[in-house]
Amino acid sequence: MKSFFLALLCIIFLYLSLNSAGDEAKKVEGVWLTGSKKAKVQIFERNGKFYGKIVWLREPKDKEGKDKMDKNNPDPKLRIKPLIGLENLTDFEYDGELEWDDGYIYDPENGKTYSCKMWLENDNTLNVRGYIGISLLGRTEVWLRDKL
Repeated sequence: MKSFFLALLCIIFLYLSLNSAGDEAKKVEGVWLTGSKKAKVQIFERNGKFYGKIVWLREPKDKEGKDKMDKNNPDPKLRIKPLIGLENLTDFEYDGELEWDDGYIYDPENGKTYSCKMWLENDNTLNVRGYIGISLLGRTEVWLRDKL
């Protein structure tokens, strides 16, 4: 009987710890204003990984009054895609302690993709670090949670 209750307590503890880790991982979800304040990116979870897409641009139209497109994409077929709705954060995994890594960030201003990691400074401040090769060779931008 004691072993049954001990096993039950272990299962309950494991369940609660897995749920709290899942809740903690989802703290990055939401809409974020980029450091340049030129765009807002919505971060969401899909199949256990985290992604982001551009949902707002300070200047959504080009000089001709048309929606801005991904004109710098290295793939000519993708240059006709609008920037709004473009997925620019991909494949982030939560590694604990409010950090997400092993992801990529695409910069539509130059058409390049960089390795990337993110970490929450607090509930409303996200550090996003894009880099080439090792994290030491990169740049960190501070994103602020959008208060709708």
